[in-house]
Amino acid sequence: MTAAPPQPPSTPPYRVVELSDVSDRSIEDALNRVTADGYRFESVHFVTQPGNRRPTMGFLFFTRIGNSREA
Repeated sequence: MTAAPPQPPSTPPYRVVELSDVSDRSIEDALNRVTADGYRFESVHFVTQPGNRRPTMGFLFFTRIGNSREA
């Protein structure tokens, strides 16, 4: 008999949210939406163009411990 391959978790342990609008409101909305799904915020990374300090994109990184949603 061969063992069945491991099944992926029902919910991914990591989540990345890409933001093309990097205003405070869009970041806040994304943080509130994803953390309400049970993910924990880890970090934010911004993409800038040379010669411009204003970010053009943002990436929010989240993790989750466990496989099921907390109710």
